[in-house]
Formats: sequence, structure tokens, C-alpha cells
Amino acid sequence: MEQIEKKYVQSVRDSYAPHEETKLEKLRKLDAKVHLPATVFSIIFGVIGALVLGTGMCLAMEIIGNLMPLGVAVGIVGIAMVSVNYFIYKAILRSGKKKYADEVIALSNDLLNE
Repeated sequence: MEQIEKKYVQSVRDSYAPHEETKLEKLRKLDAKVHLPATVFSIIFGVIGALVLGTGMCLAMEIIGNLMPLGVAVGIVGIAMVSVNYFIYKAILRSGKKKYADEVIALSNDLLNE
């Protein structure tokens, strides 16, 4: 059997063998658990804020009707949403780090002491 075929057989065998999660994989998953909720929220909130801002701009420039004062108000709301998005992201991230800090520190200490 050639070397390439042996590597293929080994990779197929490994894909069917039971996989035990390593400490490094656990640490990566915990880190993702901390960052994912904050990232998802900030993306969704930012897109909504940008759409509100765009709607306000369209109203203010009288593309969607003759409602300039309403467009200015809606645009200001959109600007406010986009402006506070980063600070909300940081707050959600901080709470996630506080929630998982003990587990992450314990796992990282184990990995560093090996």
C-alpha cells in the first residue's frame, strides 16, 4: 500500500473513531461561548440601526414622501442606535467573561502547567 493510501485509510479510520475533546478544544469552545452572543447581538443591532438611519435619510431628503421633520427625527434615532452599539457589545462581552472566567482560567492554567 502506498503512503498516500495509508494516509487516506488513517483519516477515514479517525473519522469513525470516538473523539475525546482535548483541553485546548474546550478552551476554544468556552472562548467562543463568551464572544458569540455579543457579536451576534451587535451585528443585528447595528444592521437595524443602519436601516433606521437610512430610512430617516430617505425621509429627510424627501425621497419617500414630504416628511422632512420626521426624517430628521428617525435619522437621529438611527444615529443613536449605531453610536451605542459598541458600548452594548462591550457590556455583553464583559458579562460573558465574568460568567465563564473561572472555567477559562482553570483550563488555561491546566494547559500552561502541562
